[in-house]
Amino acid sequence: METPEQLFERVAHHVAQAEANYGPASAVAEVEQKFSQMMRRLEFLPNSPTLMNAGMQGGQLAACFVLPLDDSIEGIFRSLGEMARIHQTGGGTGFDFSRLRPQGDLVRSTMGRASGPISFLGVFDKTTEVIVQGGKRRGANMGILRCDHPDIVDFVDAKTTPGALANFNLSVGITNRFMRAVKQDRPFALVNPRTGRRAGKIEARALFDRIAKAAWRTGDPGLVFLDHINKHNPTPALGLIEATNPCGEVPLLPYESCVLASINLARMVRAGRGRRCSVDWMKLRDRIHWGIRFLDDVLDANQFPLEAIERATLANRKIGLGVMGFAEMLLGLGISYNSPQAVVLARKLMRFVRTESLAASERLATARGTFPNFERSIHASRGRPLRHATVNTIAPTGTISIVAGTSSGIEPVFAISFTRDVLSGTRLFEVNSCFEKVAREMGFYSDDLLAEVAQHRSLRDVEGIPRDVKELFTTAFDVSPDQHLRIQAAFQKYTDNAVSKTINLPGEATVDQIRDIYLLAHRLKCKGITVYRYGSKPQQVLSTADATVRPGYDRDDPERCEPGTCDA
Repeated sequence: METPEQLFERVAHHVAQAEANYGPASAVAEVEQKFSQMMRRLEFLPNSPTLMNAGMQGGQLAACFVLPLDDSIEGIFRSLGEMARIHQTGGGTGFDFSRLRPQGDLVRSTMGRASGPISFLGVFDKTTEVIVQGGKRRGANMGILRCDHPDIVDFVDAKTTPGALANFNLSVGITNRFMRAVKQDRPFALVNPRTGRRAGKIEARALFDRIAKAAWRTGDPGLVFLDHINKHNPTPALGLIEATNPCGEVPLLPYESCVLASINLARMVRAGRGRRCSVDWMKLRDRIHWGIRFLDDVLDANQFPLEAIERATLANRKIGLGVMGFAEMLLGLGISYNSPQAVVLARKLMRFVRTESLAASERLATARGTFPNFERSIHASRGRPLRHATVNTIAPTGTISIVAGTSSGIEPVFAISFTRDVLSGTRLFEVNSCFEKVAREMGFYSDDLLAEVAQHRSLRDVEGIPRDVKELFTTAFDVSPDQHLRIQAAFQKYTDNAVSKTINLPGEATVDQIRDIYLLAHRLKCKGITVYRYGSKPQQVLSTADATVRPGYDRDDPERCEPGTCDA
C-alpha cells in the first residue's frame, strides 16, 4: 500500500533517473523534485501505466500501442500473443484488420475458405476478456476496417448484438474518395486486400447511413479519417498510418507506442479582483516545458514489452502532452462551454500549448539530439531540430482526471451530479465541486436542491437556481452537436496527434443527427469522430438518476427495437 504522496514520489524518482543520461548526477534530485511537485499539486499527471508501473517490476510506462496484422495464421496469432503481453502491462492496442482477406475468399495453402476479419475480431476480444492488467483493469482495443473492404457491412453491424466485442472500440477507416461518393450519391468500389482487385461495389450513401444507424444503436462504429491523418503523418517515408490506439487520440505506425500526460487546466487559472479570473499563461508555459521533459525521460526510463516496439518507438520518440480540466477552467473564467468564447479560448489555448511544446522539444534536441528518424521526417525540411516526431495529444484522461478531481480531457461537465461505474462494478457518486461552491457563495445551496439536481441531466428544469448560473453550468446534454465538434476541431487544429472526444447526445437524438455530425466532422478536418447516444448501451460508465434508460428503441423504425425494450 502507498499514500498518494508516496505514489507521486515513486513515479518522479523513477522517471528522473533518465536525467543522468544527459547531465550530471547532481541534477537528478532537482528534476525529481520538480516532477513530484507538479504531480502532488495535481497540475500535471502522466498516463495510467506510468502511475501504475514506474519503479515497479516490469516498468512498462506507455499507454498506446499499434500492432500489425498480417494476412496469415502465423501473423494473426503472433499479433494476438503480442497483444496479450501489452495488456498485461497496462497498455491498450489498436489494429487495422483491413489486410485480412474477406470471408469466403480462397486460402491456397488448404484450398479452403477464409473466415474473414470479423471472426478474428472475436478471437482477439475473447483473449482480452481473460487478461486483467495486474488486477487493475482489463485491456482495451481499437479495431479498424477500411470502408472499401468487402466485409465492411458485417463490420459495421458487428456490435449491434448485445454484448458483442465488449473489449473493442470499432471505427471505419474513411477515405476522402468515399466521402465524395457519399455526397454525390454514387456507388463505391470494394477491394479485395489479397489481390488488390475490385471485389464488387456498394452504394456509398447506403453504407454511410448504415454506419450512422449502428452508431445510433450502440455507439459503434466511429469514424477514422485516414487521409486527414496521413496528411499530417510526421514520417511518411516510413509508411502510411492505418490504425490508432483504443480511444483514437494517437495514430501510430506498426509497433509504435506513445507516452501521454496531461496538464490540469483547472489549476492554470489565476484569481483576480472580486470573482474575475484569468489564465495564468506563465504558469502554463512552465508546466508545458517540464511536461515535455518528463515525457522525454519516460521514453528512456520505459521497459518495453517487445524489442520491435522499443526500436520503432525510440526511432521516432513520439510523445503526447495534452490537457484535462478544460470545462473546469471555463467555469473558473465564467465562460459557458456552449458559447463562441469557449471555441475562441480552445483555439488560443491549444495554439499556446503547441508553440511551447515545440519550443521545449527543440531545446531538448539541442541538448540531447534529435529523434533518430528526424532526417526522414517532415521536420527536417522545415529546418527546426526536434527531439520528438509528435508532441501533443488530447486524451480522454478517464483515470487521471478522477485522480486530479477535474473534468475529463476537453469534455464538458457530464452532469452536475452523476454516478460513475469503475472497476469490478464499484459505483462512485459525484457532485461538481464548482457548482457546490457557487451555490454556497450565492446563498441558494441546500441539501434538497442538491437532491433535485441529482435527478436531472441539466439545470434547465431545476427551480431555485439563478439564470446566469444555469447558463454557465452547461452539461454534456446542453451542448449542441455542432458546438461539441467546433471545440474538438479547435483543439485538433493545433494537435499533431489526434483528439479523443465523444459527442454526447440525448436519448431522443435521431439517426439523421448522427449522419450530420459525421459530415461536419469531416468538413472540419477532425481526424476521427465518436458519438454516444445516452442509454444506447444497457450499461454505461457515466449515468444520471433521471429517466429510465430504454436501449435499442428506434424512433425512425420501431420494428427494429430489441425484445422487451419497446412499448406496444
